[in-house]
Amino acid sequence: MLAPLHDDLFVCAVPHRAMGLQLGRQLVIVRLPSGALWVHSPIPWTSALRAEVARLGPVRHVIGPNRFHDACLRELQAEYPDAEFHAAPGLAGDRRDIRFVARPLSDEPHADWAAVMDQHLIHGMPRLNEVVFHHRASRTLILADLAFNLGPPGPWFTAFVMRLNNAWGRFTPSRVCRSLMQDRAAVRASLDRILAWDFDRVLVGHGTNLQAGGKEIFRAAFAFLG
Repeated sequence: MLAPLHDDLFVCAVPHRAMGLQLGRQLVIVRLPSGALWVHSPIPWTSALRAEVARLGPVRHVIGPNRFHDACLRELQAEYPDAEFHAAPGLAGDRRDIRFVARPLSDEPHADWAAVMDQHLIHGMPRLNEVVFHHRASRTLILADLAFNLGPPGPWFTAFVMRLNNAWGRFTPSRVCRSLMQDRAAVRASLDRILAWDFDRVLVGHGTNLQAGGKEIFRAAFAFLG
């Protein structure tokens, strides 16, 4: 189930339905220098997935990367009660049924992954508050909802709605995502900071990953911000 993209980077994409749309969902796992695992955006945990993850190492950190990507966090906490669960700003208040560490995610990486990953909280979008990550060794940018890359094949209804949402057939922020940009100058400054990182691959929460050329595609997708 887990596809290796690098010696210490693994993904697992599964079907996911939200609001009647087939959007898919992707789990990302990074093996840290300690051998422990960092889990981004959990998916439904099956016995087969549990076994594969156990072969990689112990689950130590679980990430809720924005205020929307909270599915399966509670279930995973029951599976790994000793793991540390980290929330984007605002998520802990939205999900009081989950035990998060006291300090929300910010621009400063946790000591356990500071040597291998960068991170940045997108400013100017407080209703989303997405924290973006960069796995340096694999030159990989890790997103959740900041941009989608949905396209054919796909159900006609999903295609119809996502075309209306300006998010079908290409890598792009959706119309809904754009509506959450309350301070476009702050968003632009955040994107400039991300573009200073050395990445080539882009992993998305929904859709097809960009395996190469991701930095320029990312830059072009947000060119509307000036």
